[in-house]
Amino acid sequence: MEDLAKLLQELPFFAGMSSGDVDEVVSCATTMSFPAGLHLFHEGEPADRFYVVREGRVALEIYVPSKGALSLDSVEPGEIVGLSWLFSPHRWQMDARAVTDLRVVAIDGDCLRNKCDANPRFGYDLMQRLSRVAQQRMHSARLRLLDLYGRAGSDVR
Repeated sequence: MEDLAKLLQELPFFAGMSSGDVDEVVSCATTMSFPAGLHLFHEGEPADRFYVVREGRVALEIYVPSKGALSLDSVEPGEIVGLSWLFSPHRWQMDARAVTDLRVVAIDGDCLRNKCDANPRFGYDLMQRLSRVAQQRMHSARLRLLDLYGRAGSDVR
């Protein structure tokens, strides 16, 4: 577990987190691998964890009946996949597919929510970090929408 703690502390998401707090996360964590093409999760399924990408790339997708799977974003090494474990009813809001062979740290959401409840300072720090991930995803989605639908000189706000 010490190696997993060291690995997490080297990632941007965990930068500046105390070693004790990283140990709390590690106590809820396990390593996993996914071959290219396999889904980590599907929209509507129970969201019971999140993933820290160690190696590989993940596509975040939605299914459009007339078009099939559409990629919304991609997640690279050092980044987080999955925020739905945080919010009731704890169901995935999209699909996540391994674009390449993937190695991740999977963190149990129920375990981590319990640790946040028991230690509000830890919970607040973790929520601030996860909020930054959500903000980055929303910014990325905004840029994709502007790319798809934006028009030069448009007054639409």
